[in-house]
Amino acid sequence: MEYKRLGETELKAPPIIFGGNVFGWTVNEKESFGLLDQLFDMGINMIDTADSYSHWAPGNKGGESETIIGKWMKERGNRDKMLIATKVGSNPGKEGRDISKDYILKAAEDSLQRLQTDYIDLYFTHWDDDRTPVEETLKAYQILIDQGKVRYIGASNISIERLEASLKASRNKNLPKYEVSQPEYSLMQREKFEGKLQKICHENNMGVTSYFSLASGFLTGKYSTEEDIEGRDREKFLQEYFNEKGKEVLKALKDVSDHHNISQAAVALRWIMQRPGITAPIASATKPEHLKSFKEAIRTELSSDEMDLLNKVSS
Repeated sequence: MEYKRLGETELKAPPIIFGGNVFGWTVNEKESFGLLDQLFDMGINMIDTADSYSHWAPGNKGGESETIIGKWMKERGNRDKMLIATKVGSNPGKEGRDISKDYILKAAEDSLQRLQTDYIDLYFTHWDDDRTPVEETLKAYQILIDQGKVRYIGASNISIERLEASLKASRNKNLPKYEVSQPEYSLMQREKFEGKLQKICHENNMGVTSYFSLASGFLTGKYSTEEDIEGRDREKFLQEYFNEKGKEVLKALKDVSDHHNISQAAVALRWIMQRPGITAPIASATKPEHLKSFKEAIRTELSSDEMDLLNKVSS
């Protein structure tokens, strides 16, 4: 399995990073342990989570995903073999977002406790609050890095302007640099990464780990009509995809997947893996058999004609 360096860090990501948002939400603790065991055996040793996962599930407060991952690593004794990315700033269970110094320092301690670890490999600004000076946020990360509690930092869901200001502050004021960007990116959503953000990441040698890589499950092909998603956990994410573009993308995915005799999910993931500027996509699964598509994506190579087709229908 080929591992890719994340930006200018010493971290090397597997071809697909597992999205831990399902832990404590659509997958209980026992099921989560089973998935984590299988992923580890496959060589997928990087998990992406957040302090807010999975606060949206009934009865949850946030941090459930980190707690499950922490218990699993403790029981397996494999923390040193894992790469853990988590996030701060969404202020789970409360109104508003917060990336102030005091909030970050407190949230990091809480995440470390839940993860039962002394350090976080990659710590993301999850959501920007648009009011905290970028220097204040970066100084908080500097404290955590100096304490050995965070190795590297990344940025997700912050504006182009704030990202550029942060990178400038890093250069001019000797502050930590965002080494990884985490944008939404899939065959159904290309605009949030391609163009300006892609250029910034390239110019600043940033790694890129895309989320919603399967468009909340839409690209797996299991949802044919809007009726199929009624009452489902991901209904609010899926509604916008049922249009002409969505139909064309699903048809192209089916044609390519039939040719290779692999799943549509595998083709959707492989398309991202072969796109310029991407280090690795993030993808989730709720059942062990779903991980078959990960294996298929890793071993498959799409032709230039297949890539052109998928690029055309998704543009």
